[in-house]
Amino acid sequence: MKSGLFIFLFAMWGLIIVGGGIIVMILGPISISGFGELNWFIASVIKAVIAIVLVVIWVLILSKMKNWIFRNEIKL
Repeated sequence: MKSGLFIFLFAMWGLIIVGGGIIVMILGPISISGFGELNWFIASVIKAVIAIVLVVIWVLILSKMKNWIFRNEIKL
């Protein structure tokens, strides 16, 4: 059972690192122009929505992985 738990923890940390890299490298430089003083607000809203969607996807992936790992451990 310990190997499944370690795989889950490794995958969790891997997704955290990949997600952080995506947010810093891709979402960070996004800027919007053409809306006057609202440029920063619109860019922040877009970044926040994308970040929230990524978090939901990461949680779903980890949930599926957890269920798969522990289901396999229980069958053994």
